[in-house]
Amino acid sequence: MSIFDNIAKEFIEQFQAFPVIVRSPGRINIIGEHTDYNDGFVLPAAIDKAAYVAISLRTDGVVHLVAKDLNETFLTSVGDLKPVSTVSWPNYMLGIAAQFIKRGNAIPGFNAVLSSEVPIGAGLSSSAAVECATVFALNELLNTKLDRLTMVKMAQKAEHEYAGVMCGIMDQFASMMGKKDHVIMLDCRSLDYEYRPFLLDGYKILLLNTNVKHSLVSSEYNTIKKQCAQAVEWIQQHQPDVIALRDTNQVMLDEFVLPKNNNNNVIYKRSRFVVQEIERLLAGCQDLEQGNFKALGQKMFDTHFGLSNMYGVSCKELDWLVDYVKDNEGVIGARMMGGGFGGCTINLVKDEAIEPLIEKIKPAYEAAHERPLIYYKVSIENGTERLR
Repeated sequence: MSIFDNIAKEFIEQFQAFPVIVRSPGRINIIGEHTDYNDGFVLPAAIDKAAYVAISLRTDGVVHLVAKDLNETFLTSVGDLKPVSTVSWPNYMLGIAAQFIKRGNAIPGFNAVLSSEVPIGAGLSSSAAVECATVFALNELLNTKLDRLTMVKMAQKAEHEYAGVMCGIMDQFASMMGKKDHVIMLDCRSLDYEYRPFLLDGYKILLLNTNVKHSLVSSEYNTIKKQCAQAVEWIQQHQPDVIALRDTNQVMLDEFVLPKNNNNNVIYKRSRFVVQEIERLLAGCQDLEQGNFKALGQKMFDTHFGLSNMYGVSCKELDWLVDYVKDNEGVIGARMMGGGFGGCTINLVKDEAIEPLIEKIKPAYEAAHERPLIYYKVSIENGTERLR
């Protein structure tokens, strides 16, 4: 039975009603990591693993949420919406409901069943998938006629205000706006975007999951974001037109940020990575236009080095996976992906090299780290859509 059939069956059994069902995918990011909240550029895509939300309205103000995969239930009321501290998953849906109410859209209560095939903690933005599915479904039910970009912004606000992660806009944008066989070249300042074809002739995208949950990522993410803002503040004292790290360059960092550092240069190194990563992404887009996937792949390796040694968001397991494949002729690019401290590496691998690689790397990783290595072969698919 498909995940769609399962969630429909579960909902009807629980609530004796026929729901709206929405699918919203996880995402990958080819290059451009930690640049989104610095007003930079990113190159994400939606994937063929998604969260599914089934929702129908109530009339009594009750909000009844079911996480099918976790076998958990959460109840509250529309008049008592607030972040939950004991479990995380309801916050992604409650945060969306709060955004509708902030906009002046009355919610009469709702029932919802959630099921997802996006691995949690793998760096594939499982939370954004849930947020986008929920906002899209409630938009349908409430007939609020919101456009996709407005829903993206609401989903991001839900993450900020209810999950407490001050994320950039990339994850929600990619989940909502994805297009099959295309990556999205997104300007995170203006939100201008272009779809770029991403047809890997003879290659596939392979994700390798460390099974290290990035428990540090929420607290450290917010710390890093503050550090980037601090670098900008130092530069603004001399260059008032600078708004974000996107507007800076190496000379500015050397002149105005490096002298201020007294903590192992961590703010300087992280700022320097962002400046380099934005340059790397723009050059990578040119590689993509020219069909030069090997050059793009090398930039992915360079990004990983920077994330590990300059930005400080990798971990020994992620580094091990990238080191293992870097000299494999069948792998043209690899790096850690997502917030960091665990999750997946993304690898561009020749079709014929995938199975031999998995056969070798899986037992080697498991012997070295005493934890399972899970792999996913993913394709690029459409973004959020209503299924029923």
